[in-house]
Amino acid sequence: MMPGGLAKGLDRLFRPRSIAVIGGGVWCANVIEQCQKMGFAGKIWPVHPTKATVAGQRAYSQIADLPAAPDAAFIGINRDHTIGAAAELARIGAGGAVCFASGFQEAQAETGDGASLQAALLQAAGAMPILGPNCYGFVNYLDGAALWPDQHGGANVARGVALVTQSSNIAINLTMQDRGLPVAYVVTAGNQAQTPIPTIVQALLQDDRVTAIGLYLEGVGDLRAFEAMAAAARAKGKPIVAIKVGRSDQAQTATISHTASVAGSDAGARALLRRLGIAQVASLPALLETLKLLHVSGPLPSNRIASLSCSGGEASLMADSALGHDLTFPALDIGQETALRAALGPRVALANPLDYHTYIWGNVDAMAETFTAMMQGDLAMGCVVLDFPRADRCDAAAWEPVIEAVARTQTRTGRPLAILSTLKENLPEATAHRLMARGIVAFAGIDEAMTAMAAAAWLGRGQPDPLPLLLPRPNPTATCMTEAQSKATLARFGVAVPRAASAPSPAAAAVMAAQIGFPIALKGEGIAHKTEAGAVRLNLMSDQAVASAAQSMPASQFLVEEMIPDAVAELLVGVVLDPAHGYVLTLAAGGVLTEILQDRVSLLVPAGRDEVMAALRSLRLWPLITGYRGKPAADLGAILDAVMAVQTYVAAHHPTEVEINPLLCCPTRAVAADALITNGAPLDD
Repeated sequence: MMPGGLAKGLDRLFRPRSIAVIGGGVWCANVIEQCQKMGFAGKIWPVHPTKATVAGQRAYSQIADLPAAPDAAFIGINRDHTIGAAAELARIGAGGAVCFASGFQEAQAETGDGASLQAALLQAAGAMPILGPNCYGFVNYLDGAALWPDQHGGANVARGVALVTQSSNIAINLTMQDRGLPVAYVVTAGNQAQTPIPTIVQALLQDDRVTAIGLYLEGVGDLRAFEAMAAAARAKGKPIVAIKVGRSDQAQTATISHTASVAGSDAGARALLRRLGIAQVASLPALLETLKLLHVSGPLPSNRIASLSCSGGEASLMADSALGHDLTFPALDIGQETALRAALGPRVALANPLDYHTYIWGNVDAMAETFTAMMQGDLAMGCVVLDFPRADRCDAAAWEPVIEAVARTQTRTGRPLAILSTLKENLPEATAHRLMARGIVAFAGIDEAMTAMAAAAWLGRGQPDPLPLLLPRPNPTATCMTEAQSKATLARFGVAVPRAASAPSPAAAAVMAAQIGFPIALKGEGIAHKTEAGAVRLNLMSDQAVASAAQSMPASQFLVEEMIPDAVAELLVGVVLDPAHGYVLTLAAGGVLTEILQDRVSLLVPAGRDEVMAALRSLRLWPLITGYRGKPAADLGAILDAVMAVQTYVAAHHPTEVEINPLLCCPTRAVAADALITNGAPLDD
């Protein structure tokens, strides 16, 4: 490892002592000006064939004329000349380059030559690290290096979080935050032609001054690289929080199965991040607030929190806002009640969230005693709700005792506390900075704070080292098996299926039914959505009923099956190959109400037995599985066996899709009442 802590390979680029700026336009001038504004102490060497100076700095006419190989270079010229500049920088031994130009792979559809140009750029760069192309570069707020062609809103810090994004414009927006979050690095990845986000993150994790990582992801790419990145973050004890944008239209275009409609690419992304131990949030404000908490306090040991405010309205708002988040306000214990009553007297109703009224407003000792009494309980964190007045029209001096009381409480109890403004605009940036500097989390906005605490509590639970993901491999088959073939194939791997027979006519179906025994389920074969097409009839009690039902179906081939009468719940068990995230295992409420109920959870294959059990527990259907209102419970072992058997088949034959819907969950077995395999190995494989 090089001095400063970054992994060798990107250390010179991200922590340069000399910067070359290739080009003389406004973007290149901005890079020089931003470095100067940040107080960059190293050398800045502009390169331009005709200009004597760029942004007041002496310019060199060509890269070969530079005094030495630069640690980092910003290439701010057009895409064709970018390739030559990269080759020359690599030749002289530069530490790395930011490729600002667009028109490469991202413009392939418009220009037709973007892919070949990107390949040429990679060849030109060789072993020299490059960011981009089509990216803004990065700002290192720790050391004042800004290979960044625009304004940014950040300032120098001694330690902080790192933000890594695929979108340069999102990165610009994030630098403009005024929430008090100390940012150590902002890095844009652009096309990731050579240096993908996991490689960037692995380098930043090595800097001891980086406390947490925030990601803005549009796609994933190399799953193994993300696995390695997550493992490195766990080893360093540095949490990662991500926003993953982009939803597949898979759910809208699926025509064969229910699994694809409930487990599209978004479900795969969520499952991947959860598998890797990366907390996921849905908005940029939530990302920033979560990173604040992680920067100050790290992951939380539990989801048990306390709220204190001097308003009943704020207490109610806090309680309501926690709904939908995996957080709890535990009831006060005897010790808390006794200490709070001593601090507040008899006129305050004691509860969590607590409205401590305004009797003690302005009294630092009384507020510290109250806050300390509340934080005596089994709590991971406390929030003191406090909206500051407008600085341009009001005086905030009377709010200062609350800050002092929170600081004293935190010292006494050793537990993290936050000051939480209900509105973002009611927490001035200067105040947020002061709070964060004192180790007090400065939350701006209730919902974002709830999201942050829930994410930090999830991270704090700890995740076992995940199993390596099952990656797809080419499958030469191109078959959509019939229901009978699908069931027979899964049965070979241990999935229980009904006794059944295929029949070529209504009369043959009646004969088969009599042999199997009544009641009978009759299905028309070769139809994707049988229920909608009128190709399913259940509980048929005679051969005449079977023949009549078959005659009414839009089918010429029939599947005759025994009825499974004792199911207490119906599950969907499906696996879909998601090209971006691998094999996605979905467990959901099954049967004809799958899409309507939308009761589902997705994991990645392979999922261990304990992980599958935890996923089942998260379903709203869980009470039915365990026995509801006097009904018997389903055989959990049999359900788990069926799910594991499906995964075993997927690992062995790499199909595009497998679905059991429904898996009938009975007191003594779990039976696949319907099944579909697409592009899987045939039965006689």
